[in-house]
Amino acid sequence: MKRAASRRVVRLGLLQTRAGADPRQNLRRTLQLAQKAVQKGAQILCTQELFRSHYFCQSEDHANFKLAESIPGPSTDAFCRLARKHRVVVIASLFERRAAGLYHNTAAVIDADGSLLGVYRKMHIPDDPLYYEKFYFTPGDLGFRAWDTRYGRIGVLICWDQWYPEAARLTALQGAQILFYPTAIGWHPGEKAKAGDSQHAAWETVQRAHAVANGCYVAAVNRIGHERPVGGDGLEFWGQSFVAGTSGEILAKAPADQESVLVVPVDLAQVDRTRTQWPFWRDRRIDAYAGLTQRWLD
Repeated sequence: MKRAASRRVVRLGLLQTRAGADPRQNLRRTLQLAQKAVQKGAQILCTQELFRSHYFCQSEDHANFKLAESIPGPSTDAFCRLARKHRVVVIASLFERRAAGLYHNTAAVIDADGSLLGVYRKMHIPDDPLYYEKFYFTPGDLGFRAWDTRYGRIGVLICWDQWYPEAARLTALQGAQILFYPTAIGWHPGEKAKAGDSQHAAWETVQRAHAVANGCYVAAVNRIGHERPVGGDGLEFWGQSFVAGTSGEILAKAPADQESVLVVPVDLAQVDRTRTQWPFWRDRRIDAYAGLTQRWLD
């Protein structure tokens, strides 16, 4: 009985799918996946990044701004209804139209009573070949955040944020027990044979390191499929959504090329045990970190 009382198990539901050209169909598909996750016992659901569309940032095209929606809006309304009906927490990654000429890459956080707790706006915005996000997204202005939900205190970061230990740390320092990363990342097909393995390994390793350094769970939710909305080689998304434990161990991983509803139980009591037994936070030299606010130290 004592051991059972020390456990607080929550089931995470990661929704990995491919996206088509029709936003309404993508929303329906994702809601169907959410229903499957609920049937499997999931209590906190997370979509992949920008699930309602192809990854449109492969080109700079003003027509793509028509894909954006307000928050609250049709997608959050649908997920609020689902959350309220099934008593689940939902993290939904959306292209947010905040105002004319002001757009964000945003995750909406919905509690199990159907209420919209708030939003996280992506802080780090990339600009790489076929990832032209600076054309579309204003950098987030809400900072790094954590929310108390019915099933635990969670933090949300988005894709390119994955590479920054500062983002994970500042979110975890607000008490987040689980870091969720809605994601859209894949290979340039021409680079896959030479660099594909190392690129994927780097992506997975850095996030597992966030789990280790912060003694928390990490859940990364990626898409699948070869998307070529503007022709050319396009991007081949590598899927492999995963959950890492508080010591960085892989608890579960989805396939690279299949739609998947990954439901993973995690014990939130393990967060406290890990942070106590590996007291990285106790030994932080906060008096010596001022340089982190500088672009470069000469």
